[in-house]
Order: sequence, then structure tokens, then C-alpha cells
Amino acid sequence: MTAVSVFAYAVALVWSLFFLVSFLRDRRLLRNGVYLVLALVFFAFGLLTTLASLSTAAANVVLVVVVVLIPLLIIGLAVFLVGNGVTMVRKEGFRPVNLLSMLAGLGIIGYVVFTLVAARIDWAPLGVFSGAVTGVLFYLSFLFACFLLYSFVYGRIRPKRDVDFVVVLGAGLNGAKVPPLLASRLDRGRRAFDAAVAKGSSPALVTSGGQGPGEEVPESHAMADYLVAGGVDRDRVLLEDKSTTTLENLSLSGAIMSEVRPDYRCLVVTNNFHVLRAALLARKARVNGQVIGAPTAWYFWPSATIREFVAILVEHWLLNGIVCLLIVVSAVLPSI
Repeated sequence: MTAVSVFAYAVALVWSLFFLVSFLRDRRLLRNGVYLVLALVFFAFGLLTTLASLSTAAANVVLVVVVVLIPLLIIGLAVFLVGNGVTMVRKEGFRPVNLLSMLAGLGIIGYVVFTLVAARIDWAPLGVFSGAVTGVLFYLSFLFACFLLYSFVYGRIRPKRDVDFVVVLGAGLNGAKVPPLLASRLDRGRRAFDAAVAKGSSPALVTSGGQGPGEEVPESHAMADYLVAGGVDRDRVLLEDKSTTTLENLSLSGAIMSEVRPDYRCLVVTNNFHVLRAALLARKARVNGQVIGAPTAWYFWPSATIREFVAILVEHWLLNGIVCLLIVVSAVLPSI
């Protein structure tokens, strides 16, 4: 094992410890995903340098495979996203929110074409612009990798503690009817409620959602009717019918739960693509609970996940804007 390998493993261990400490303190933090990705990157680098010290030929084979796979994966991802965008429009209608995966795929294709053209044209300003764009996209891609990996990790952790409330976050209605997306949340909330009852708890269900445009009743009312029709006692359902955003869902539901039981513990239910952002907002709203996800149709997941990532970027616009500005400045300064 070389000194470089030892250094890589040591750095990976440090990031792993950061992840472990932060995760145990509060798993509802996006920086946990950053720590985890950095730990995995340095660990992978350590493995590669260790392999190189044992067999240069084997390490070269791994490098060649990686170099070949990366462009293939990029092209495959772009094609998949464009195809998914077409599916979204066909199934969900032509709306801006349904175009996100298609736009992401077209953006990847456009970036690849642009970098190839910029590499062939010997013009300094274009090269500087290409470097700045590449730096910003690398930063955003790193953040997305952290978001995606930690969403996967967080979404598969099942809280073990007893809960006093199961909060189901609202989604759009079809008039006064519960659509499939919201029904999946309610069914998942019902299963969590039944599991808590089976363990001897006596939880209440909180349906959270106000009345949006085109909705005949508040979401929480239609959600409560759905649960009662499925056999839940009406007395076990509390309604929060004023919220219009996820943060309001959580803040107002938290106020209801605190009024009933100040030292409450809850479980929040949403769809799987929304789990991590809902958890971040639950922490911001000081809601004492974790978040679990309900299954989502496969074709809906890519666009919805991209939307959640963009929402997180916007919520932290100042920090991300400063980082992107520094990247652009670092690309431009050497050319001045």
C-alpha cells in the first residue's frame, strides 16, 4: 500500500466520521449526503491506488473501463431523460413541471455538443466560457449526486420509535377526488398508523393540506374522507386545512400536534421523491419526527426528483449563487 493510498483511506475515514456524527445528531441534513459522497469518492480513489500498487495492468484496465463508461452513461442518461419527458407529457399533460426531465436531457446533449465545438474552435473567450460552464455544472452535478444518494439512503431508513401522530402531506385533488399520487400517500400513512396501533400505541392521523386552485374542497378534508371510507375512525383524524406549501403543511401540523401533546413524536408521510426535502423542511419547521415515502409511478419519479432538487437549490440560493460566482471568477481571472 502506497502513501497515497493511506492518505486517501485516512481522508475517507475522516469524512465517514463526519457523516456518522452528523447523521446520529440529525439525519434530516443534506450535508450528511455531502459527507457520504466525499467518503465514498476518497475510498474509491484509495482502492484504485492500492490496485495500481499491486498490478499496474489491472489498474489501467479499470481506468479504461471508467473512461469508456462515463461518456456512454452520459449519452444514455440524456436519451433516457428525453424519453421520460415524452412519457410525462403523454401521461400527465403539457405543463412546465412535466418538461423537467426532457429539458435536463436536452441540456446534457446541448452541453456535450457545445464542449466539442468549443474544443475545436481556437478562440480564447469561448474557452473561458466553456470552462466556467463546466465548473458550474460540475458543482451542480456533485450536489445532485449527494442529494440523490442521500435521498436513497434516508428513504430506506424505517423509524423504530413509537409515534403519537402520523402526518400525511397533501397533494393536488381532482375536484374533490383523491388522485392516485395522493392515494399512495394516504395508503402508506394508513399502514404506518396500523403498525403503530399494532405495537400498542394510540396515534392520531393528521391530514394536511389547504384548498388550491381548481379544488372543490380543502385537500385535508378529501384526505380525511378517504381514510374514513377505508375504515379509520373519524375521531382519530385531525385536519390541517390552511396550508398552501410543504413548509406550511409541516409548521401548521406541528402547531396542532403541539397543542394536543407538547412532547409529541410523529411520522410524516409523502411520496418517495419528496422524502428528503420534506425532512429538511420538517427540521426547519421544528417538527419532531422523521419522514417516510410512498411509492410513485416510475415515469413520474425523474421529473419529480429534479423538481425537488431545483427547489432545494432555490431555497439555498445565496450560498449556491456565491459558490457558482466564485467558480466563474476562478475561470475568468487567469485569462485577464
